[in-house]
This record gives sequence, C-alpha cells and structure tokens, in this order.
Amino acid sequence: MDEQIKKKVLRMISYGLYILTTKKGEEIAAGTINWLSQCSFKPPLVMVGVKKDSNSYRLLLETKRFTINILGKDQKNIAQAFFGPTKRENQTLNQYEFYTTKNDGVVLKDCPAFFECTVKHIYDEGDHAVVIGEVVDVGLHNEQEPLYMLTTGWFYGG
Repeated sequence: MDEQIKKKVLRMISYGLYILTTKKGEEIAAGTINWLSQCSFKPPLVMVGVKKDSNSYRLLLETKRFTINILGKDQKNIAQAFFGPTKRENQTLNQYEFYTTKNDGVVLKDCPAFFECTVKHIYDEGDHAVVIGEVVDVGLHNEQEPLYMLTTGWFYGG
C-alpha cells in the first residue's frame, strides 16, 4: 500500500472536533478528540477513538463514563488548549470554565452542547481504543455550527 495515498484517502473522512472529559473524585482529565460518531438510535450509542496512553483513557477505564463537549465553529482555540495535559485551577481547565453535572460529568461552559455517556464496550486494538458509550444525558447551551477538522487546516489520521 502506498503510504502517501493512504494518508490522503483516510484524511478525506470527515470529522468534528470535541473535548472529551472524565472525572474521578477531584481528578479531571480532558483532551481534544475527533474520531467520534453516533452508531445507534435505540439505545443512543456513540463510538469514540481514545488514545490509549492518555490520562483521559486511564480515567475512562476506571470510571466507565465520559462527557463529550461539542465545539462551535469559532472555537479552534479551545481545541488547541486541550492538546496537552489538563491543568485545573479552581473551576477552570486549561483556563476554560467548567461545571459538573448531577452525573459528575465535566462540562465546558463555553461549548455550545454536550452529552454524557456510560461505557458499554471497549475494543482495545491499535494505539487508540474504540469506546462505545451510551448517551445518558445531554445539554444545549446555544445552537451553532460545530467545528470541523477540515476547516482548521489540521490533520489527525491517515
């Protein structure tokens, strides 16, 4: 297989950008993700690729729950802020305000929407695990177009 063509072809798959958060006690992990898709209506299921050497994955394994914060079209800066380690200061993560839900989910206040999931299955293949989560709660702060990987000029895939 031609490596360069493989990269070009796989990068043609469309993705959004999201912040995945997990929490155990006072410890919070958060990271930018893009490999996410709904995969069932009933029950409402999503599948997400999570890097196995990340703190987010470690906490997700321990708690069996996660929250997806959907980024708006003008929130590339928030996506960038969560490429590295999570730094918590009071009620901010990487300098962005958050709150916790009744399910102990971590929601970024600036994001237009979020959904909370409980882990149903984990497929542990490759450098990212495929996590199947059941959507157990949702929230909408405001309606706006989501941020897409293609519009950022970034690439993650291939």
